[in-house]
Amino acid sequence: MDLITLTGEPWADYGLIDSGHGRKLERYGRFRFIRPEPQAMWAPASAQWDAHAEFLPGSDEEGGGRWVFDQPVPRDGWPLSWREVRFTAQNTPFRHLGFFPDMAPVWDWMRGQIDGIDQAECMNLFGYTGVGTLALSAKGARMTHVDASKKSVAEAKENAALSGMTDRPVRWMIDDAAKFVAREVRRERRYDGIILDPPKWGRGPNGEVWKLEEGLPALVADCRKLLDEKSRFLFLTVYAVRMSALAIGELVRQHFADLGGVVEAGELAVREEARGLQLPTAIFARWRRD
Repeated sequence: MDLITLTGEPWADYGLIDSGHGRKLERYGRFRFIRPEPQAMWAPASAQWDAHAEFLPGSDEEGGGRWVFDQPVPRDGWPLSWREVRFTAQNTPFRHLGFFPDMAPVWDWMRGQIDGIDQAECMNLFGYTGVGTLALSAKGARMTHVDASKKSVAEAKENAALSGMTDRPVRWMIDDAAKFVAREVRRERRYDGIILDPPKWGRGPNGEVWKLEEGLPALVADCRKLLDEKSRFLFLTVYAVRMSALAIGELVRQHFADLGGVVEAGELAVREEARGLQLPTAIFARWRRD
């Protein structure tokens, strides 16, 4: 299986300004932030970075850390946009800013896959704050948005309101993704497309424990049962560095062998504005109809 790279390019409200020495400097609207980035093993283009805040990681490699602010930033967030979608960016305790900008080329790709379908049925598993959900909804898809976090689903609904999409057909589900998909299989539901962005580890709303290496094969198998010969895509992203794109690509290929189509795998990356280099962020596997 040949590996490919999907590279996110800068846009008006986001850009990777510079990277190096294990950190990255990004702009989110009018604000600039420094965050840890182990993949940035090279030297940065500039020795001096001017940022509003920096996230300092904790001693535990699995998490921890805090934001240190040098200049004022709205603690309740500020509005950004991608295409027709408006959403709130915010400094979270988990070093993120409320969305994942490296997913921009994925949103474009998925929108292209549902071209020509009237009210495509799509599902966003581990949907977080809903930017991917709204990107597909803006193209006419009927969406099912699933996340175990009540707070994340509430933020997704707020982003829908910001985008003027409160009247769009979206099912907002606060649920454990694996259990929800298993129930959809029993209900004999079908979808035209599924995007899943599972964390390395997590808990469901009722204390369910999710471990990526243990749960992913069964989840992909159940997602396959929700797609048929008329379906258009499945897109899986993985941020766990100990996994390989070849491994998840083969997992998807085996489960989708009977459905035909094309399976591809590779890396997500963001293009740096300073030098044009590509900073890798995640691995992915995807299935699409020919």
